[in-house]
Amino acid sequence: MVNFQKHTLDNGLTVIAHCDDSTPMVTVNMLYKVGSRNEHPDRTGFAHLFEHLMFGGSVNAPQYDMHVQLAGGECNAFTTADFTSYYVTLPAQNIETALWLESDRLLNPLLNEETLRIQQHVVVEEFNQRYLNQPYGDINLLLRPLAYKVHPYRWHTIGKTTDHITTATLSDVRSFFTKFYAPNNAALAIGGNILPDRALALAQRWFADIPRGSSPERCITPEPPQVAPRSLSVQRSVPAAAIFRAYHMPHRHHPDYHACDLITDILSGGKSSRLYRRMVQEEPLFSSITSCISGDMDAGLLTISGYLLQHTSMQRADAAIDNELQRLCSEDISEYELEKVKNKVEALHVFSETTAMQKVIALACAEMIGDVNLINTDIESYRRITTSDIRRVAGSIFRKENCSTLYYNNGNSSV
Repeated sequence: MVNFQKHTLDNGLTVIAHCDDSTPMVTVNMLYKVGSRNEHPDRTGFAHLFEHLMFGGSVNAPQYDMHVQLAGGECNAFTTADFTSYYVTLPAQNIETALWLESDRLLNPLLNEETLRIQQHVVVEEFNQRYLNQPYGDINLLLRPLAYKVHPYRWHTIGKTTDHITTATLSDVRSFFTKFYAPNNAALAIGGNILPDRALALAQRWFADIPRGSSPERCITPEPPQVAPRSLSVQRSVPAAAIFRAYHMPHRHHPDYHACDLITDILSGGKSSRLYRRMVQEEPLFSSITSCISGDMDAGLLTISGYLLQHTSMQRADAAIDNELQRLCSEDISEYELEKVKNKVEALHVFSETTAMQKVIALACAEMIGDVNLINTDIESYRRITTSDIRRVAGSIFRKENCSTLYYNNGNSSV
């Protein structure tokens, strides 16, 4: 159980405070409810670009990292399809340094031509290095637009193309900042060796005077049901051919969301899982095969990723995956198998709360989802799943017309 206090400032900023006196440190996590799903199709990659721009400093703290380091801390950030998260961990006695830095770059960020030019270059280099010049790096750049035709999840957080970043103007980024970087579009989580009352008081001191922004429009067109299978075959210079399947699955608040998560553990959660045992150990077709869910706020994807052994054809790989998925759809799993994956999920949940930083980020994410108390109650949703739920949900997800397949050939395989 993670204890916390929650308060909303007059300007709309949600503040969550948690005390963990087992550490001398505190973590400050500022989460903005903006990700790649909020971008315009002709201006993608902006949420990720802003993750970099915000480390360009502010009017009163032009060297953000230097102030963090002088306070004995470290900082980082990450961007998802749904939100952008910034966090600082430092000794508890220096917490006001973190709050000053966060409040100042929310109120007075250094958005100028030089900062923009530097961060544009950084993001373009990241795009090239991680997604274009790395084996298998372009998977999401290919699979997402294959699976999505309408929803903005159809592009990755890095964006569709580097052109959207290089042609961004100072006016473009300032407009994006004004629209999404406001107290009423953010959640501030503070945790560690600090009493909740003091954390809330400090948040009031450093953030209460920042003006409320306009409420961002969130008119996002939902993805229509997929009515026919889709596929794309590409040729790449990679060590092994691979196959990637994407199935549409329910959104984060749907009652079947947790069953989908458990299904991926049944399929590939360790060496005793179905796909690994049958396709890597018993009849070696793949060097590795995994499955996961995207975990998105809106309807997301359940993906299966398999890297073929040299002797395995794409046809054989496809058929083997189909056979295993059909078994899951037509036969109830055992209570033992379900209990095993539930125990694993619960263990991971407990381990994810071993540090103050992990708890603080989890609190902010739960608030972004819509209920900060999910940090304590979400595990119950997993416990309630039955074997018949698994069979029913698998049958609704693993339909041929609901599948988009990327065939990643390396010259030694055929579709």
